[in-house]
Amino acid sequence: MSDEKKYVLAVPNFSDGRRMEVIEAIVKELQNVEGVKLVSYEPEHDFNRTVVTVIGEPEPLKEALLNMAGKSYELINMEEQKGTHPRIGAQDTIPLFPFKNITIEECKEMAEAIGKEVYERYHVPVYFSGLNARCEERKALSFIRKGQYEGLKEVAHLDERKPDIGPAALHPTAGATIVSADYEGLTAYNVFLATEDLEIAKQIAKGVRGPSGGFSTVRAVGIKFPERTGVVVSMNMFDCANTPLYRAFNFVKNEAARYGVAVTGSELVGPVKLDYLLNSLEYYLGLENFRKDQILENHLIQ
Repeated sequence: MSDEKKYVLAVPNFSDGRRMEVIEAIVKELQNVEGVKLVSYEPEHDFNRTVVTVIGEPEPLKEALLNMAGKSYELINMEEQKGTHPRIGAQDTIPLFPFKNITIEECKEMAEAIGKEVYERYHVPVYFSGLNARCEERKALSFIRKGQYEGLKEVAHLDERKPDIGPAALHPTAGATIVSADYEGLTAYNVFLATEDLEIAKQIAKGVRGPSGGFSTVRAVGIKFPERTGVVVSMNMFDCANTPLYRAFNFVKNEAARYGVAVTGSELVGPVKLDYLLNSLEYYLGLENFRKDQILENHLIQ
C-alpha cells in the first residue's frame, strides 16, 4: 500500500451464510478489483449471514461495494431467508471506517454517496446509522433492526421507522440496507461453553451486552452452533480499545462459573487489529513498559 493513498476499511454483511454458490457470486464482486483488497469473508451457517472484510481506495471500493450490494439483491430473497442473526435486508449493512490517510469526515461523505446510489441504482431503501444517523436512536443497529425484516415491513410507513432514503416501505424481496461510517469497526468474538443448556448462554449474553446492563460497546446473543458441541456466547464488540477482549472473556468465564459451566475456548471471526490482541497479551502476562517496536515483525511491515 502506498503511504500517500487513502484507504477505507469496510465490513459489509449480507444475509446468506449457507449457499456457497450465492456467497461466492456476491464476494466475487470484490475480487480482482484494482485498488481493492478482499481481506476475508466468513459465512456463518446458523446466523445465515456472511461478514466480509475489505480494504480499498475510496472510489474503486465504493463501486465494488455497490456491485456487491446489487448481487446480494439479485440472489437473496428476504421473503425466504431465515437465520438466527437480526437482519432487515439482503445486503444488510455497509459500514465504513477510516483505515489510512483518510478522515472520518471523508468516510461519512462516502457513506452518504453509497446510500444515495443504492437507492438510485437498485431502488432499495436505505437507513443511515453510526455517525451518519439522522437521529440518536438510529446510531444503534438494534434500533433500526427492531422487529427484523418481517416486523419492520409492517411499520416502515411510520415516521419513526421509515427509511432515510426511499419510500416509507421496504423493497419486496431485498428489504433495506443500513449504511454507516464510524471510527472503529466491530470485532466479532465467540466464547464457547461446555454445556448444551442454551438458556445459560442467553443469560450470560444478557449480562454482557450494553442494553441490558453490561458493557456499553458490546452486543451479544446466546446461540447453538449445530456443527459443534456446547453453546456459544457470540459478541459484536465495537470498541476493543476501551472494552478489551480479555475483559469480555473474563466476564463470560466468571458468569459461566456461577452455573458450574466451564469455558472451553474462544474464537475471533475475521480479522482483528494487532492492538486488540496486544492489550490482552499485556494483561495476561502482566507486561510492564511494553512497546510495539519490540515485535520484530513490525519492523518488516514498516
